[in-house]
Amino acid sequence: MKKVAHQSIEQVFSVPYNYQVFFTKALFSIDNNLFADLVSGEKISKVYFVLDEGVVLTNPNLIDSIHQYSEKNSDVYTLCAAPLVIPGGELVKNDQNYFQKVLKATDEYGIDRHSYIVGLGGGALLDMVGFAATIAHRGIRHIRIPTTVLSQNDSGVGVKNGINAFGKKNYLGAFCPPYAVINDSDFLQTLEQRDWRSGISEALKVALIKDASFFLWIEEKVEELLDRGSPAMQELIYRCAQMHLDHIASGDPFETGSSRPLDFGHWAAHKLEHLTDYKVRHGEAVAIGIALDTTYSYLAGKLSENELNRVLNVIAHLGFDLYQPELSGEVLLKGLEEFREHLGGELTIMLLDKIGHGVEVHEMDNDLIINAIGKLKALQLESPKA
Repeated sequence: MKKVAHQSIEQVFSVPYNYQVFFTKALFSIDNNLFADLVSGEKISKVYFVLDEGVVLTNPNLIDSIHQYSEKNSDVYTLCAAPLVIPGGELVKNDQNYFQKVLKATDEYGIDRHSYIVGLGGGALLDMVGFAATIAHRGIRHIRIPTTVLSQNDSGVGVKNGINAFGKKNYLGAFCPPYAVINDSDFLQTLEQRDWRSGISEALKVALIKDASFFLWIEEKVEELLDRGSPAMQELIYRCAQMHLDHIASGDPFETGSSRPLDFGHWAAHKLEHLTDYKVRHGEAVAIGIALDTTYSYLAGKLSENELNRVLNVIAHLGFDLYQPELSGEVLLKGLEEFREHLGGELTIMLLDKIGHGVEVHEMDNDLIINAIGKLKALQLESPKA
């Protein structure tokens, strides 16, 4: 049989990505030049703001401050329209009407690839706005201004954007680094205590899989981290953001493989969020997911009982639940398969073989998962959260 001849042309190129994460206070104060310097160029730039409604309500002068700041810097940039104010939280990722509003604005106001779309709010809003900016004109520069602990130390400083679809978290999305990230610590002071605490779980996650000394620091600083007058939270945010950025730069930033160490505790967390109709917030679900995978690591013979107890004690002392009623049954176990589908390859789960060191496995024992859930349920009943 005669072989069919074929031709091919191979093209290989790389594109460098570079963005900065800034830490500041009073971003839109007239004497703070950071934002104006960031968007300055040869021509006057167009800027469009998308604001988290919850942040606007707790910061009633925010919109006026943005307008006054913009007027003062009118030789650098112009607001192409009034800021769009939309709900934050998972609603903004579940209801695609908000996503379409941002896309419509790019058309209506002539927001092009040399303009800036600024998302200001929690991680969910930043995910949605970033996705809209990524696909409009095949990429509009977007600036993230995270306003929660969780988004300032984790989701807001990364390269992921997306919305929820088909009952699955982040089913639609794209990898695209922001133009820049600005962490303004003043926004954190208006958070509910629940949201203040919630972001600590992502720092706990990265400490457990990468840095035992960071875990020890968190363990020692629990009370200070819950105290808004303490500088401990700013140190936690900075250290966690730095470790997150180091991870992005060191391996597989667009996750072409199946290894995702920063998703430790997340397979169950994503499913738990959906099962509770997002009443359990992401950081709270991650804390429970960490507790589950740490307990599983112990039951699988990978982690000592002393280390297990240390981890669970920190989670409980931070005020997190260890268990939710939805954390049971075959429905939760389906989260493993959904997680594998999300990875796009073989199942890869991060577990612990000691505090500060993660180990990847490619299968989990359903019976051990059920046993781990049972242990957490018993502990929750014995010692409810503070």
